[in-house]
Amino acid sequence: MSIEIEDLAARLVAGERRALARAITLVESTRADHRAAAEALLDRLADPDRTALRVGLSGTPGVGKSSFIEALGLRLVEDGHRVAVLAVDPSSARSGGSILGDKTRMERLSREPRAFIRPSPAAAQLGGVARRTREAMLLCEAAGFDVVIVETVGVGQSETLVSRMTDVFLLLLAPAGGDELQGVKRGIMEIADLVLVNKADGDLAAQAQRTRADYAGALRLMRRRDTDPEGIPAARTVSALTGEGLAEAWAEVERLAAWRRDSGVTARVRAAQAGQWFEDELRAGLEALLASDSELAARLERLRAEVEAGRAAPGAAARAALEPLVRALRDA
Repeated sequence: MSIEIEDLAARLVAGERRALARAITLVESTRADHRAAAEALLDRLADPDRTALRVGLSGTPGVGKSSFIEALGLRLVEDGHRVAVLAVDPSSARSGGSILGDKTRMERLSREPRAFIRPSPAAAQLGGVARRTREAMLLCEAAGFDVVIVETVGVGQSETLVSRMTDVFLLLLAPAGGDELQGVKRGIMEIADLVLVNKADGDLAAQAQRTRADYAGALRLMRRRDTDPEGIPAARTVSALTGEGLAEAWAEVERLAAWRRDSGVTARVRAAQAGQWFEDELRAGLEALLASDSELAARLERLRAEVEAGRAAPGAAARAALEPLVRALRDA
């Protein structure tokens, strides 16, 4: 391991924010030398005994995710926690760019010395998270943050990946009527631990309570999960504007996290998450290998042309594309 990586690791563990920002930039880079350095850094910082609480948050666009995180984060900081927020912003399919505006929407929290906010572009990654969100999360834990909040792009068909890298998954929704309720995907409802109806204040307070009751009824119809104590999943009302319900919602999060930790669920789930991470990296590595080898890349283009012209089936062409790689692995 290089002296530079050792120095970066030491400064990060000491809680230096600039070192954490630099480390996340390093793991997000796609350059081969940066990837090698990032892997060395993560290996140096690996510690299975870290107990930071990982919280995933998703919600429909405009529901007030940033306002909710800021209000909750400020409350947690006041209670003595160190809070890291990894906010994933959608990327343009045309240019690949991303506005990365979450930090400006959480201005008060970004000024807190015990808080850290890092926006990242989703790029082409599905599931509402950035490709390197898991690695960024581990870096935040190594830097001493005991609560890591991962905010996803927003509710969609594939906005469930964040639940496979966190301990507790929150779904933030707005007061809504029947049509809006039907628009929420059943898949994301099935993985939510807590459904929080935001904006439960002013003229919307009564509607928020009705919406909470509707979601509570829907959750009771869901199949019971062996990772839940009695009363979970649950629906609650909160207001990022007034702070109403935030303390109760966080108490529910802590109760659930403690139950899962004490019953062995967290250890089991984190082991499965690590295994899934390994498989994801393996697939990504194979794709990169196929694209980087000139002969394999040319073979892929020929087979793609055959598929596009209708002269070959996609499945058979994919197997043919992998044949050289399979032979090389057998001969190794």
